[in-house]
Amino acid sequence: MIRVEHLTKQFGDLHVLRDVNAEIQKGEVISIIGPSGTGKSTFLRCINLLDPPTSGHIYIDDEDILAPKTNVPLLRRKMGMVFQNFNLFEHLTVLENLTIGPVKLLNRDKAQATERGRELLKMVGLSEKENAFPSELSGGQKQRVAIARCLSMDPEIILFDEPTSALDPTMVSEVLGVIRRLTKEGMTMAIVTHEMKFAHDVSTRIFFMDEGIIYEEGTPDQIFNHAKREKTRAFINRIRSFSFHIGFAGYDLYALNAQVQTFCEKHIFSQQRTDNVLHLIEECLQLAFFTASEDIALMTQRNQAVVDADGINLELDYSENNDTVEIVFSSNSALGSITGGDDADLISLAIIRGLTTSMEESVDEGRVKLTLRMK
Repeated sequence: MIRVEHLTKQFGDLHVLRDVNAEIQKGEVISIIGPSGTGKSTFLRCINLLDPPTSGHIYIDDEDILAPKTNVPLLRRKMGMVFQNFNLFEHLTVLENLTIGPVKLLNRDKAQATERGRELLKMVGLSEKENAFPSELSGGQKQRVAIARCLSMDPEIILFDEPTSALDPTMVSEVLGVIRRLTKEGMTMAIVTHEMKFAHDVSTRIFFMDEGIIYEEGTPDQIFNHAKREKTRAFINRIRSFSFHIGFAGYDLYALNAQVQTFCEKHIFSQQRTDNVLHLIEECLQLAFFTASEDIALMTQRNQAVVDADGINLELDYSENNDTVEIVFSSNSALGSITGGDDADLISLAIIRGLTTSMEESVDEGRVKLTLRMK
């Protein structure tokens, strides 16, 4: 349905796309992944001519949409696009947002367009919102309305430009659920996304973009498990990290917990996993500063030792590919009490061991590291 040949796009001296070549067959679901700033969204916008290409050819059903005599508006009706920021008409109700296009552009009867709009709202689970205005909807609801509006024009192809990037983590799943339904119905789609598990599950092929080109493409299994090129492997196996420095026992536990929780929400951890991460960190830091058998004088002495050791660094790493969490504590000398000893709090140690799949101590350039791994 779509064939792209030697596509380039420049903004002044900035080369965003460099000789992009691709084909998308009818019924395929193509996920476009890659680091930020590598031309993924620009690629979609060029296909839809929202950003006119600098050079190259784009064929829709074997017709070059860049040819001078091509009826571009007619061809563009075959392609719907769903944006990051919804782009709903704020002064229209939800149902009016769905009917205005078919009535004004496709010359459909108002009653027919209304009936079809209600069918689509039912499909995306928003029948009860037909008389609401966009300002009354959550982000996830707005995006589902945007998808329904796109479908109201009966496109043959839908282009999704990071459809979940503007949403809270709790709203992502409801939008991805609608897109999954469209894949089962055979809709041809190209989706720019950072949701790797979603891309793996729904795609027929993956385009990995880097350096302004489609750097590597293949089936989800090929890209996620058997990538041929080093940059692709590095991206797929990327580690998401969070770090926090703790200088002394009076550190701001609430600030630490809030930042850890934000990190967990961003990566859509379950509430149970989030609670386990918070609990594990707190128990480890409890042991780092004092044990159950210490009196106030010993706790003060231990606290001073931590300060003298330049504090404790905490790093939380999440591997999206393996769905594993790694927590690393490092310090010049303040970590010995975490892993044992006669004065260790055995209850805290039991809790830590119960929450982890492995514990590993190491010394790197004189700095003690404790690595905890959990599912």
